[in-house]
Amino acid sequence: LTCAAEHLFNLKFAAKELNRNSKKCDKEEKAEKAKIKKAIQKGNMEVARIHAENAIRQKNQAINFLRMSARVDAVAARVQTAVTMGKVTKSMAGVVKSMDATLKSMNLEKISALMDKFEHQFETLDVQTQQMEDTMSNTTTLTTPQNQVDMLLQEMADEAGLDLNMELPQGQTGSVSTSVASAEQ
Repeated sequence: LTCAAEHLFNLKFAAKELNRNSKKCDKEEKAEKAKIKKAIQKGNMEVARIHAENAIRQKNQAINFLRMSARVDAVAARVQTAVTMGKVTKSMAGVVKSMDATLKSMNLEKISALMDKFEHQFETLDVQTQQMEDTMSNTTTLTTPQNQVDMLLQEMADEAGLDLNMELPQGQTGSVSTSVASAEQ
């Protein structure tokens, strides 16, 4: 059980580290979005597209870190259940021995107290098992649509108060500078 408890600690630590990495990626995504706005305001669509790709990459990385953290949490919950089961098994063995001795003497108060303890241990086990199942059911998989970069560019342009014509074929940026000029007027 000592080895399992050590592994449990390491798993929980890894899950926290993955969560920290996810938050770091979220911050970097926000910074990239701010760079997108600045590039759009300057009319530099190539730079804006590069920052949009970086923002999408950071977002996907944050999601992947969260997904991995959830998986590690699920494994940690399983290890926690195993550790708890080991403890409960030892306790149950002690309870059974005590029940044998008590049944021989037929002391009803001792039998009742032992049964209460036995039921309490099973309730604790049920709570921990439910927590593990909840953790497992909360892990999700996400997919990323192909047009995220264009949508992010449009969103950043809208936030910057600019009209971005996304219907143009890629590579034509002439009307973007016109839109910027009209927005400045």
